[in-house]
Amino acid sequence: MKLTKLIENIDVARMTADPDMEVTGLVSDSRQVTPGCAFIAVRGYDTDGHRFIPSALERGAAVIIGEEAPEGVPAVIVHDSRLAMAVAAGNLYGNPSRRLHMIGVTGTNGKTTTTNLIKTILETAAGAKVGLIGTNRNMIGDREYPTERTTPDCLELQKLLADMVDAGCGYAVMEVSSHALFLDRVYGIDFDQGIFTNLTEDHLDFHKTMEAYAQAKSRLFKMCRKAIVNIDDEWSKTMLDAAAGEVFTYSAKSDSADLTARDIKLELSSVSFCALMTGKLEKLTLAIPGLFSVYNALAATACAVCAGVPLEKACAAMSRCSGVKGRAEVVPTGTNYTVLIDYAHTPDALENIIDTVKGFAKARTIVLFGCGGDRDPMKRPIMGKIAMDRADYVIVTSDNPRTEKPEAIVENILVGVRQSKKSTPCDVIVDRREAIGHALSIARPGDVVILAGKGHETYQEIDHVKHHFDEREVVAEALYKIQSGLRTDNR
Repeated sequence: MKLTKLIENIDVARMTADPDMEVTGLVSDSRQVTPGCAFIAVRGYDTDGHRFIPSALERGAAVIIGEEAPEGVPAVIVHDSRLAMAVAAGNLYGNPSRRLHMIGVTGTNGKTTTTNLIKTILETAAGAKVGLIGTNRNMIGDREYPTERTTPDCLELQKLLADMVDAGCGYAVMEVSSHALFLDRVYGIDFDQGIFTNLTEDHLDFHKTMEAYAQAKSRLFKMCRKAIVNIDDEWSKTMLDAAAGEVFTYSAKSDSADLTARDIKLELSSVSFCALMTGKLEKLTLAIPGLFSVYNALAATACAVCAGVPLEKACAAMSRCSGVKGRAEVVPTGTNYTVLIDYAHTPDALENIIDTVKGFAKARTIVLFGCGGDRDPMKRPIMGKIAMDRADYVIVTSDNPRTEKPEAIVENILVGVRQSKKSTPCDVIVDRREAIGHALSIARPGDVVILAGKGHETYQEIDHVKHHFDEREVVAEALYKIQSGLRTDNR
């Protein structure tokens, strides 16, 4: 590709490179440089890519794109290299989002389930081939690919979208994180629909305030043709105010919304309700329990309807949808109690899963949870108090401590535990494997044990190292020890 094509529509300050030169690719990591490619230097929070320009040149970079460059080096100097990378990545792969029906889902909770529901509905009711980008996995049709973060960086994202186009996908549905929006990873993507699920406390280590967090989320609605918004959420006005295109609203409470849930029934293993839209009323059932599932189903149904799927077909397709790994996932144990894995790692999500389980548990609700290190510390005591106020038995343990001391994180949680006025039994076992073994050893017939926080993750991150840790395997190991009469912990 000619350099002039790669930098098309980029705000260039000055240029010392030949615009007609051929470049073989674009990278932002100097270790990935190959002879003839362009290296783009981006200022990050941990390091500045401009420091690695000499290394990129040594490896054969043909041109440097950045906010500065050494004298005498072929370079394109831009005002904002982060925005430049997003635009250049789109140019490199032929701007694939323009050839897909792009659907972005943002919010604190519900993104993963909602995107998976949308994919299933579009495939079932519209016969479409759909690409998926999310926390759990990336998919192109039925093919699955691993993922490292909720929203990939712009180079990986554009490559993935191009692969979807090449594979014949007509739709791409993706989770869009607040970090991705704030850091311009999705800048230049043409979204047909943007969906807002909810906003609760999370990521305040990065955004500092809820207002800033909400403003980051609202960026999606400035770059989509239609905004689909949950008006029951207190932050919905921020999203609606940001909307640059048409608006479609949904609600489980208000008939003023474009799509409303009526006659909600919460069952042991499902939710059902009547979806009301412009005088039409259709019965809908989703085999995932909890009131939060009503909102996820409404969001997915609204998306399908806005994409041209008739309401009755969208509701019928919902019955084909199943749960998502790590979201209210029941682990087969062969015991007379239930073990459930859920990704709940925010106050609202923890409250939702406990309340959902309390609605169908025949005996006690036992919740085991921790909080991630190097993340919003303010939510830790809040989650501790929620667990004590709502569960029947609490086990505080570790999650992904990352670079923090697990004991320090646990002590933050215990601040909230002590604030509770309820005398809920509470054990502290920092080692998560031991804690799970303990939870299963105290479970009685009819109890439900919630393992909260890890969800789909199959690792534990400690001091920058990811150690294999799949809670399904840990449960199986603990049950084997219990059934063999062995200790499950060191207590």
